[in-house]
Amino acid sequence: MFSLYRATLPALCLTLILPCSAHAEDGKTPESSADATVQRPALIERNQEDALALERQVPKEQQQTLLAGSDSFLALWKPANDPAPHGVLVLLAGAGETADWPKTVGPLRRKFPDAGWGTLSLALPDLLTDSPVARTESPAPAPQAEDTSKAAPAKDTPADANANIAQATAPETDAETSDSPPADASSDNTDAERIFARLDAAVAYAQQQNARSVVILGNGTGAYWAARYLSERQPAQVQKLVMVSAQAPIKAEHSLESLTPSLKVPTADLYYNDQGSARQAAQQRLQASKRLKDSTYKQVALTAMPGNRSAEQEQLFRRIRGWLNPSNVD
Repeated sequence: MFSLYRATLPALCLTLILPCSAHAEDGKTPESSADATVQRPALIERNQEDALALERQVPKEQQQTLLAGSDSFLALWKPANDPAPHGVLVLLAGAGETADWPKTVGPLRRKFPDAGWGTLSLALPDLLTDSPVARTESPAPAPQAEDTSKAAPAKDTPADANANIAQATAPETDAETSDSPPADASSDNTDAERIFARLDAAVAYAQQQNARSVVILGNGTGAYWAARYLSERQPAQVQKLVMVSAQAPIKAEHSLESLTPSLKVPTADLYYNDQGSARQAAQQRLQASKRLKDSTYKQVALTAMPGNRSAEQEQLFRRIRGWLNPSNVD
């Protein structure tokens, strides 16, 4: 009897364990598959977050939604407080700035309507050249390393050593020998097209306001993109360009000294002469303009006023107004 009990006990335990295991697997599979199919919603761009914040802060009558290709963006509009306005000043903020940035862009968009200019301010879209995704690198040859590790070496050789050998002896890829532009150049062109589309929409809106003159003002890297827009597109509707604290992006395709002096429209280049790097860059742009015949490029040096931003912004406003309306200088 005891031997019979000992023989049937393992079978009895097995019949009890198997259903539990099956139920455990059944409960685990749907849960794990559900986890695998969950997708997080795509994050919105930083400039879209800024636009949502501005929509809560800026009066509704100043908000204009413009269409740039398939993308819509927020622009801030203030008409001129004059029955016969001079025109429209389109302000392009720099990288990391909003359409109502508290330095330069915001003060100027509020001051110029009293000087007879309507203002339309806009921000740059998020740039691919500033995104880590745009920085592509040649991937490590994982398949070669894996195949090498599968082969039985004559001696005990570490796997990473085999990978290094495979990389050193692998033939050059098409990406290394191709004459096609690098990924950063493609990203730069995409960024330019998106920014140019925004400026096209802004200029078109200014034209709808029956503007006698359209002037683009770029601040920081916005000055670079405005200059490049006028250089490549040469829109007949834009009569002048104002650059404030002009700065080229880190991965700029062109330099400012190669862009600004050769523009077909009168250009004012305002910079703060207390900043050594800015002063040196401005000097290079000025020298480049002197090498061209009939250049319409002009530089204006500003004095920084630390601790007195209101006076500093008033100085900037007066200098720009004096250049735009030379007959109305106080």
